[in-house]
Amino acid sequence: MTDQPAAYGIARTLSASKYLQQLCKHWSHKAETQFDAAEGSVRFDSGEEVFLAAKPDALHVTARVKVGDDLDAWKKVIAEHLIRFAFREELDVDWTGKDLP
Repeated sequence: MTDQPAAYGIARTLSASKYLQQLCKHWSHKAETQFDAAEGSVRFDSGEEVFLAAKPDALHVTARVKVGDDLDAWKKVIAEHLIRFAFREELDVDWTGKDLP
């Protein structure tokens, strides 16, 4: 378990795996990424992290930053990227979710 500030969100979509892979590939030239069709993670040297899990009807998102960094700004960056990738549908990240196992 980490003491980093974190936020947990869910984006309802039938294309969760597609968006997970797209986001990880997009940031792969700037950050350490690991992903497959079901799970992914992106870790920037600056401390921002995002963990993704594709479910049949939703993309689960965990955003983390270093202590003292702006978690709300990081959530906005993640959501804006996902919304841009999902231009064919109306996508929204609900950040009121709880930590997922």
